[in-house]
Amino acid sequence: IMTKIEVCKVGDLEENAVKQVEIDDRPPLAVYNLGGKFYCTDDICTHGMASMSDGDIEGEDIVCPWHEGTFNIKTGEATGAPCTIPLKTYKAVIEGDTVFVELPD
Repeated sequence: IMTKIEVCKVGDLEENAVKQVEIDDRPPLAVYNLGGKFYCTDDICTHGMASMSDGDIEGEDIVCPWHEGTFNIKTGEATGAPCTIPLKTYKAVIEGDTVFVELPD
């Protein structure tokens, strides 16, 4: 069963930007606007305790600010060393001017 949680307004996030979203009783999420489409992953790098939302977007990848490993924003796949474990991804849904993320219960 999935729960839809509001994470931000569409206008809160510029194109090709990322922001951290804190949700009660869950690890933080990173919400991305890639060319007008929204994506969501876990915010904490699978390699170290770095916040992905502090990293830079390069193409479809997010670059970890600590060790410069990379992940594909759309799939969560680890695309650059030293990262090997994928980031969890979540479906982002736009309703009106609001971005929601579907999270497992």
